[in-house]
Amino acid sequence: MSKRALFAALLLTLGVIGRCAAAQPVIEITLGNQTQSFSQAQLLARSDAANIRVARDVAYGASTAYRAVPLADLLEGASLPADSVLEARATDGFAAQLPMDLVRNRDAAKAVAWLAVEDPAHPWPKLPGKPVSAGPFYLVWVGAQAASVRSEQWPYQIAKLATQPSPSARWPVLAVDPALPATDPVRAGQSLFITQCLACHRLNHAGSADTGPDLNVPMNPVEYFQPAALHRYIRNPASVRDWPGRAMPAFPPEQLSDREIDLIVAYLAYMAQRKVQP
Repeated sequence: MSKRALFAALLLTLGVIGRCAAAQPVIEITLGNQTQSFSQAQLLARSDAANIRVARDVAYGASTAYRAVPLADLLEGASLPADSVLEARATDGFAAQLPMDLVRNRDAAKAVAWLAVEDPAHPWPKLPGKPVSAGPFYLVWVGAQAASVRSEQWPYQIAKLATQPSPSARWPVLAVDPALPATDPVRAGQSLFITQCLACHRLNHAGSADTGPDLNVPMNPVEYFQPAALHRYIRNPASVRDWPGRAMPAFPPEQLSDREIDLIVAYLAYMAQRKVQP
């Protein structure tokens, strides 16, 4: 091979290596007005990274081991209002709203959040029924009360974490009438909707998710589903209607009880009378 050809091959190799390095996924973390980005290599090399085992992994449905960083360590230094949330946005449009007291907890007697990081040299297996893994960044939970963390609070394929005002303050069109009594079940339904449904859906055009349709405009599900069918659809969409591109999973009773589904339906029925104007 001539020197010119060898030099060209070397440049091509360096270019490929450079592109691969530049393409390594990063996670963007915004606390207030400060934003930092971390690559997989940076997080895996941190002194607080540890090997953990998740006994009840929501994404994989089995006991799973990870190399992970305590999420509370990544959130240190932020002074935020008490009702702030941490919004976890995924590459597929999923956007979970996580209470700050939950994600900042370090007490192992409760639930402790860890940011699991996929090692490019040792990729994670594909998710059940999906062509991708939960990586490169996946929020998992350990601790005595990890099983109490709801399924939609285990976001995977995370691209961004950002502190935000509470969803009701950020999007007032989600809120019920302030005159509604504090004990009204619709208020509990609103809280459940924000945790379980807003991660994939919007309502009255409010929300950050881009996975599922808006659940109030132009029509609310209570306007085209009979109550029993809607309850069954939320429990297991495939039992009512299935298609190749369906993304909505089933919610077994340990993740969402019948009573909780009824509360979500009550909130939807209430909000059907509070549609935003076009």
